[in-house]
Amino acid sequence: MRGSITARLSTKGRGPVELRDIEIFLVLAEELHFGRTAQRLHISQARVSQAIKKQERRIGAELFARTSRTVRLTEVGRQFRDDLQPVYAGLHESLERAQLAARGITAQLRVSLMPFNVADLYPYWKAFRARYPHWGLQIRQATFTDVFGQLRSGAMDVVVVWLPVEEPDFTVGPTLCTDSRILAVASDHRLAERDSVPLELLADFPHGTAHGLPDYWEDSYLPFHTPRGRRIERIMSAASDNADELISHVGMGEIIHAFPGHVTRHWGMSNIRWLPLPDMATMQFALVWRTEAENDLVRALADTVRDLGVFRFS
Repeated sequence: MRGSITARLSTKGRGPVELRDIEIFLVLAEELHFGRTAQRLHISQARVSQAIKKQERRIGAELFARTSRTVRLTEVGRQFRDDLQPVYAGLHESLERAQLAARGITAQLRVSLMPFNVADLYPYWKAFRARYPHWGLQIRQATFTDVFGQLRSGAMDVVVVWLPVEEPDFTVGPTLCTDSRILAVASDHRLAERDSVPLELLADFPHGTAHGLPDYWEDSYLPFHTPRGRRIERIMSAASDNADELISHVGMGEIIHAFPGHVTRHWGMSNIRWLPLPDMATMQFALVWRTEAENDLVRALADTVRDLGVFRFS
């Protein structure tokens, strides 16, 4: 979520609803993790639990199904989320427009990134802000869940994702960065002592996945089959909404998983070994936006990226 609003909505007979509690619910619905929700909102996990229990008591049903390892929205929780998101987003957008206008900023471009190393890509954001000081630029890390849906819903204006993207309602803009591929394995995994790993060996071990990825897009990240036709298995028990969950499954020895090479500059983990994947092609990450939503801000960012050229992580 983009900040918080301190206010109350009154409800008949059940007391006021704190908008902060609504914000906690919506962030937890995105993160599906109490710890990350608390960290993102700079509050305690106890505060998160308290807010969710209070809303569940008010509604009379569970919003989340919790186990010792997973948090998932219930059917009631999904409906509550879907009903609340546009209302809450509208409140934030009104507040942000007023704040931006007070600073002399007439519009804001929202960009969601699949690459991890935001700092390495800072020259692009700095150049955009220098060229267009009257426009705001908001950079956010993308989750794996419904990345393309962020564009279609209007939650984001541009996403930076790996290619190819073959969505008929999207425009694929300039390539922002490229990177080689590496394999993450636990430090005590039987592949850990190798200097590199051929693609064919990936069929011998389970991998993680994410929910709702288009098949062609998932296959371009990690093929469903090896060159000899052996299936590369994904296990749903290691399905993750973000990279931190994936790497946690790797560190516990449950899966192995392929990543772009720059994650080694993002994660410093003694329990993970990083191995080159020489058979896998270099990844390209490009700007992508919904064609019908293209505007001057989107075109300006695309022009900035073209002018600066492609950043190569390796």
